[in-house]
Amino acid sequence: MASSESAVLQFFPSSTSLSAKVHPLVIFNICDCYVRRPDQAERVIGTLLGSISPDGTVDIRNSYGVPHNESSDQVALDIDYHHNMLLSHQKVNPKEVIVGWYSTGFGVTGGSALIHEFYSREVQNPIHLTVDTTFRNGEATIKAFVSASLSLGERQLAAQFQEIPLDLRMIEAEQVGFDILKTTMVEKLPGDLEGMEASMERLYVLLDDVYKYVDSVVEGQVVPDNDIGRFIAVTVASLPKISPPAFDRLMNDSLQDQLLLLYLSSITRTHLSLAEKLNTAAQIL
Repeated sequence: MASSESAVLQFFPSSTSLSAKVHPLVIFNICDCYVRRPDQAERVIGTLLGSISPDGTVDIRNSYGVPHNESSDQVALDIDYHHNMLLSHQKVNPKEVIVGWYSTGFGVTGGSALIHEFYSREVQNPIHLTVDTTFRNGEATIKAFVSASLSLGERQLAAQFQEIPLDLRMIEAEQVGFDILKTTMVEKLPGDLEGMEASMERLYVLLDDVYKYVDSVVEGQVVPDNDIGRFIAVTVASLPKISPPAFDRLMNDSLQDQLLLLYLSSITRTHLSLAEKLNTAAQIL
């Protein structure tokens, strides 16, 4: 009986436990790089720096752009610039290593496989982060991908990008800046009081959502979720027990302190401007 050999089509998916967490500084750096791009460039790409925790979470904390030329069938990266920037960053923070790369635009494009192949030689299983800098409908579409190989025997046929969970967490000050960034056009940056007002309005909306959810659960309109209930209970328990008059007094004192700081900073700017004008006048005379 004659023996026959058959090639097996193999698919090697990435680890399903892999997830990513990106810091707001990375998003701001990517948007700044996109604004400063050359006129003929449709998108920008760059390197992601961070660390990988034992549980498989990729912590993306920093980034830098990498010059490139891109056509329909090939991509040319400035590898020397990439390595020089990496050495400079590691002198400041040696714990940050390459964890992947980013590109602007909506989703994965045709040249992404070529760029991903280069970063696969720099780090094992790199993360591909995409940021839609157009902010369509005032929303930021930010996604993270990993590559999975499709092979026929020992020959690799293609690479498929699979989306992984992405966590984007911000403190209140970063959230205010990110909301301004999503508007793409503003007349002026908000002051401290305006930022506080926006934060209080957002807090009011969130409290109203929680109030409606609890009422719906009590009335039997929504199936209760133990995790959500536990989270609400922990949040309520973490609030300090303080009477409404004492809270109002504390809030007013804090507000007066901020107004005093604004007044003092305005006086300082006025004095500096006056001193500069007097110095200029003295040099002329």
